[in-house]
Amino acid sequence: MTTALITGSTAGIGAAFARKLAAQGHNLVLVARDTKRLGEQATELHDRHGIEAEVLSADLSTEEGIVAVEQRLADLKHPVDLLVNNAGFGNKGRYLEVPMADELTMIKVHIEAVLRLTSAATESMRTRGRGGVVNVASVAAFLPRGTYGASKAWVVQFTQGAAKDLADSGVRLMALCPGFVRTEFHERAGMGTDNIPNWMWLDADKLVAAALADLARGRTVSIPDPRYKALMSVVKLAPRGLLGGVSSRTGRKYGPQ
Repeated sequence: MTTALITGSTAGIGAAFARKLAAQGHNLVLVARDTKRLGEQATELHDRHGIEAEVLSADLSTEEGIVAVEQRLADLKHPVDLLVNNAGFGNKGRYLEVPMADELTMIKVHIEAVLRLTSAATESMRTRGRGGVVNVASVAAFLPRGTYGASKAWVVQFTQGAAKDLADSGVRLMALCPGFVRTEFHERAGMGTDNIPNWMWLDADKLVAAALADLARGRTVSIPDPRYKALMSVVKLAPRGLLGGVSSRTGRKYGPQ
């Protein structure tokens, strides 16, 4: 049986990955900050699917948290075959409205942690000649929209570059770029969602199934929904100046309330 490590596993997309991979028979290493929720999740997945679910409580906004997960990924006696870098969050407010400390925390979680955990995982995967990494980004990566979009753009570019460098190693890397998903994400950030059209919402379980299929196909970027694929095709053709204005207005309408 293979083992998957998922950061931010207790809610949203991370929890959907955990459910899907457990149902497929993968053992899990569940990583999040809330020890109690981790224990409940591990017990439920073990009892339902008969898999082993290890719990690792770690805050990826801290050095100690990143090091703890790096060390688990580097454990050659208990190798991780699939890493899902899912942990992330949003900040309420536009640029200069968000405290600098919060902006730097976002960079720590979305960029530094992704870089370090991907590196720790792929080092041992390359030695074994197999493995996979899914770095959860966002369609915001393709829009000029604040620190969140910029950090997710970094995730996409980094993942594509690393995938190219490791192309002959047996290790697959993919950036997952979802749109709006019904999770705790917006609530935690204090963002209103009443104005978001129903067609823009995605189901986390369907998203994960599509993402894993894209990973199996060898894709390095996954936009797992036809609606968002069409929307991003339009984005690629639109002038950057126009995108900046539209993105800013959309952020005010659909973002923090």
